Amino acid sequence: MNINDREMLHIMEHVINNPYMGVIYINTDCEILLVNETFAEILGVDRDSIIGQPIQKIVPKSRLPHTVKTGEANLCELCMVNNKEMISMRVPIYSNGKIIGAMAKTLFLDISTARLLTDMISLNEDTARSSSKYQSKYTLDDIIGNNRRIVRLKTWSAQVANNSSNVLIIGESGTGKELFAHAIHHAGIRRNYPFIRINCASIPENLIESELFGYEEGAFTGALKGGKKGKFELAHKGTIFLDEIGEMPLSMQTKLLAFLQEREFERVGGSDPIHSDARIIAATNIDLEKAVAEGRFREDLYYRLNVVTFMLPPLRDRIDDIEPLVNHLIPKLNNKLNTSIEGIEPDALDLLMNYHWPGNVRELENLLERAINLAHLDQARLLLPEHFPTLLRKNTQRNTKPATLSAAVESLEYQLIMNTLRSNNYNKTVTAKQLNIHPSVLYRKLKKYNIS
Repeated sequence: MNINDREMLHIMEHVINNPYMGVIYINTDCEILLVNETFAEILGVDRDSIIGQPIQKIVPKSRLPHTVKTGEANLCELCMVNNKEMISMRVPIYSNGKIIGAMAKTLFLDISTARLLTDMISLNEDTARSSSKYQSKYTLDDIIGNNRRIVRLKTWSAQVANNSSNVLIIGESGTGKELFAHAIHHAGIRRNYPFIRINCASIPENLIESELFGYEEGAFTGALKGGKKGKFELAHKGTIFLDEIGEMPLSMQTKLLAFLQEREFERVGGSDPIHSDARIIAATNIDLEKAVAEGRFREDLYYRLNVVTFMLPPLRDRIDDIEPLVNHLIPKLNNKLNTSIEGIEPDALDLLMNYHWPGNVRELENLLERAINLAHLDQARLLLPEHFPTLLRKNTQRNTKPATLSAAVESLEYQLIMNTLRSNNYNKTVTAKQLNIHPSVLYRKLKKYNIS
């Protein structure tokens, strides 16, 4: 069916007669051939009265004549029409390869609509970045072990995952406190919202408030223009994991307590309260009750955090889990190191099961990584006792009486350091203070005795 030009123009008029979009069309003589009612209203004129008029007479600053002349198109530009700011596009119209006119169409009749869309896009991008940047890495399936205490803790994790109670995870360094925090978050309804980890010991005291609660523009020298959201604001509906909570400064403990009571906070330099539905999971390797007694930790904050408590067992109390842990870690480390170790020889496994593991699962993974590297160099398929030289040496030291005075002194020093570390839940700062030595001296001795 053939449609003549007049019929086509009639169809186009119906198509473009859109109350949300202004359209104007000119020929090569820059005369207006077509304009819809919406654009006529923007111009404040009768639509029929401008048909056939030069575009420059009706819209003096129009760029359509330039488009007709050069074929230049602009798919998005800011323009002024009858003192009204709007976003539009203009394109040349071709027929048989020749320009026969040009058309302009408004994309937004009001610049405020464009700004609203920009804000929505920015918000979505922020949300996407927040979601991708702050996601939990581990699930309950990543917690390996058949020990009765571990199985019970995994079951408990699944049970508390969907409530909003604060969780306190207590355990020695390397027992998997962060692993449990990730898993609890992932097992519950908050899994699709941010999981944000804060190490309370690693942030300087003068920065921790702005890091947690954010700041307003001009709050202090160097503050970003527009201010910055804090971690509690970013974690809305998600989880904040406060690692090493026992190291949080007392001044910040007071502000954290205020948030836990009201679920609101103010940015540094701000006065408007901000609400955040962020669940708190805290972790520590120190005795918080002792810290409360010594005035290093607020008693009321301790009770606020100590709603649901997880006591993670040290590896030496779950020796039956060493074999499943080794079987889990070897393929993981093979993938990391691009090796192909097939397993562990029974005597080597016995060596691991007879060790006291001061560094817990983290130390086990580190020793396995070293052993796999050594076995790979030896072109061995299995891990053998000789691939754990530090454990062999310690095993020999335990079974052999010191032959010299210096050896006896070293043995006594080793035992004293280990006993003090254990009594302080492996907190090296407290241990150095109790032994009356500088922390750097303690670290040198830990390295000397291969204590992780």
